[in-house]
Amino acid sequence: MTFDEVAALYNEHVNPSLVTLLRFMGFEELEAEGKGHIMRTDAGTEYIDFLGGFGVFSMGHAHERIVEAVCEQLRKAPLSSRLLLNEMTGRLGAELARITPGDLQYSFFCNSGAEAVEGALKVARFATRRPKFVSAEGAFHGKTLGALSVSGRDIYKEPFQPLMPEVELVPYGDSAALFEAVDERTAALILEPIQGEAGVIVPPDGYLAAAREACDRAGALLIIDEIQTGMGRTGKTFACEHEGVVPDVMTLGKALGGGVLPIGAFIARPPYWSMFAENPLVHSSTFGGGPAACAAGLAAIAVLEDEGLAAQAAEKGEPFRARLREMAAQYPGTIDDVRGRGLMTGMSFANSDVGGLVIAGLAQRHVLAAYTLNNPSVLRLQPPLNVGADVLDEVASRLEEAVAQTMELIAGLDMAE
Repeated sequence: MTFDEVAALYNEHVNPSLVTLLRFMGFEELEAEGKGHIMRTDAGTEYIDFLGGFGVFSMGHAHERIVEAVCEQLRKAPLSSRLLLNEMTGRLGAELARITPGDLQYSFFCNSGAEAVEGALKVARFATRRPKFVSAEGAFHGKTLGALSVSGRDIYKEPFQPLMPEVELVPYGDSAALFEAVDERTAALILEPIQGEAGVIVPPDGYLAAAREACDRAGALLIIDEIQTGMGRTGKTFACEHEGVVPDVMTLGKALGGGVLPIGAFIARPPYWSMFAENPLVHSSTFGGGPAACAAGLAAIAVLEDEGLAAQAAEKGEPFRARLREMAAQYPGTIDDVRGRGLMTGMSFANSDVGGLVIAGLAQRHVLAAYTLNNPSVLRLQPPLNVGADVLDEVASRLEEAVAQTMELIAGLDMAE
């Protein structure tokens, strides 16, 4: 089918506004094939994918080892009977217990990060019998009702009010605010170790340790959302390891499926798994923990470790940002900041209009990128962790061209006025 034919189907049956947005951005071809850092369209155009499915493709598109593991399981039993135990689910649970920090031990498998957050909130409510949650301004934990309630951008929340009650948002990075907000009514504090959708916000050193202390003082649980930062993205297997902090519950998703199948999970320390003790079906998912998805997760962990992806992210990320900072210095007042950790990078522009033009300029140069959902003035760059240094250099060059083009366009508009 042609783009126009598929767009007509979207207009009639899926999401007409999305078609309008993509046409405006200049994306009028159909994605056809992904491999490594390349997404190829039906017209044969090759894009360097530095959006990475909002953090899904940490191993690249269609990593051969992960695809083969999934195909092998598909031939046996793609989904679970939901009554008999299956090997893949048990093995993935054991692997997550092995690679996550501290005594995190028990996993529940679902289909997305938002579902993982919903489950984590329920664990905290059950374990503490408390009503309140504390989260951070600018946070993004998903768009299901509970996850949305502890997220931090009103444009996504207002149409669905009233949301879950007794949620308090505090400034991200402010340790004193955590100690004030987390009290004897708090079931849990939920935080991203680096805020992704707020604009790749790296907190001050010691912030996560302060969060741990605030929860311990109040008897509240600490939930760390590693959905976007986990699986090597920031230069450690999990971003909370940069401070040596062990959460009570960790949420996972995105790259856990190796860019091949969707899977989410929440994993908790043993004292907080009690909600399943009396009723093992008190929380459940029809498709969660399916054998094929768990096979993808097992293969993703193997690739993460065998290819040293966390170390690759740590090695490549700062030189890449250093080059972007050199570029930013040429445009003071236009590029406000370049920040990140590992291969999670944000470039902050003076306003979202400038950022949008730069993203369009990248698209013209066959690079896929996008803004962060809670801060449209920030361009996110999240390549595969096994991307070559030459590709990072090439994207930096194309970004320089896109910024220069944007500045020329703005200057022309100013002269016209």
